[in-house]
Amino acid sequence: MIIAKFIENSKGLIYSFEITGHAGYAEAGEDIVCAAVSVLAIETVNSIDKMADHQMFVEEADNDGGYLFAQIKPNLSENQAQVTQILLKHLYLSLQDVATTYPDYVTIETI
Repeated sequence: MIIAKFIENSKGLIYSFEITGHAGYAEAGEDIVCAAVSVLAIETVNSIDKMADHQMFVEEADNDGGYLFAQIKPNLSENQAQVTQILLKHLYLSLQDVATTYPDYVTIETI
């Protein structure tokens, strides 16, 4: 199962997310659930870099896969923070849609 955790600050703004596990929906290389989650997460990080001109702190497990942690950096401009929040909220909502469609394979948590 894939578990996506979103960590919010006291104002309800997302400042990091962590995605762990494997969906197990199909064989490796053919798992559409894993592919969907991976594409959404990676493209969110890439879009924040391109659209907000902000590189998140990222930690991933390249050897085993199944792990991605991303956190915004402090001291963003107002515009960077706004664009970053929009993209992180989009990731959250998109992963909720995947979890609704495939509830046995994806879980979303907010901390």
